Amino acid sequence: MIYTHPGYFRNMTEGTRNSSDSSSAFVHTSTVSAILVTVYLVALAGGGIGSITMSFVLLKMNTLSVTTTAIINLVVVHSLLLFTVPFRLHYYVKKKWVFDMPFCKMVSAMVHIHMYLTFIFYVITLVIRWLVFFQWKDKVEFYRKLHAIGASAAVWLFVMVFGVPLFYFEYGRSGLYNNTTCFKFHKELQHESVKALNYTLIVAVALISCVLLSLQIFILVKVARKFSTSLCSHQEFWAQVKNLIFIWIIIIWFLPYHLFRAYYIQYVSDFDQLESYNEVFLSLTALSCLDLLSFVLSGSRFFKQNVGMLHRRLFCC
Repeated sequence: MIYTHPGYFRNMTEGTRNSSDSSSAFVHTSTVSAILVTVYLVALAGGGIGSITMSFVLLKMNTLSVTTTAIINLVVVHSLLLFTVPFRLHYYVKKKWVFDMPFCKMVSAMVHIHMYLTFIFYVITLVIRWLVFFQWKDKVEFYRKLHAIGASAAVWLFVMVFGVPLFYFEYGRSGLYNNTTCFKFHKELQHESVKALNYTLIVAVALISCVLLSLQIFILVKVARKFSTSLCSHQEFWAQVKNLIFIWIIIIWFLPYHLFRAYYIQYVSDFDQLESYNEVFLSLTALSCLDLLSFVLSGSRFFKQNVGMLHRRLFCC
């Protein structure tokens, strides 16, 4: 484990402080702003193309498997985040928030809601696919659309009942924030309950990520031993390889933010520029919107397969 001394960040941020209240100024440097704009532009473009393309694929389907249902929910949750991205881009370019504060809190909270909803749908998809693998059953399907709607509604209802009220009543309510500055609600971390919640989420995401990766490696090794003579020609092997897309997205885009946040929570009150670093790591989670585009590309080589072939390659097993 690498430990970075607080003095490292002190040297990096020396000279960036000023006597004004940190909540009343745009703190990002030109470099950080450029990084944020680039990341969110990539997420907006790639996520938009992926969501639209995947929507056309889904419209051609007659049945709803568990995986397909999860993909539909990913299209919805990605679309909700992408709707808020232009407002973030406007703020990072103009360096001033011109909308009202409640809308700022909604846009700010959406990136967190998107991240954890995406994480939940990934985990559900992987668990179901693994149950099918270990039990050697045929593809699990919702034979009635009502079942798919009910299962999806259960997840969204949980978020609406527990997640949304938490953000509404607690997010950005501890202290005065400047109306022209957005995405700076670090004062909430002064509360021990908020710290405890953040640490709980960090530990949970880290542990679940390790378990998911370990299980997938175990399954791949098991499949490799079973089909050792002709591994690449078996559909089961490629189905498990596709599971790695979900896991790598978690590890590459979600896990770094949570690991850095453990440091950020501890030293945020000491170094103003940590807010910028936290925003950069948080912005990377938006790149999970590229998952749908990666699914399409992995299921349609050179974009020449027909919809039926694309569906079979994307949603089998």
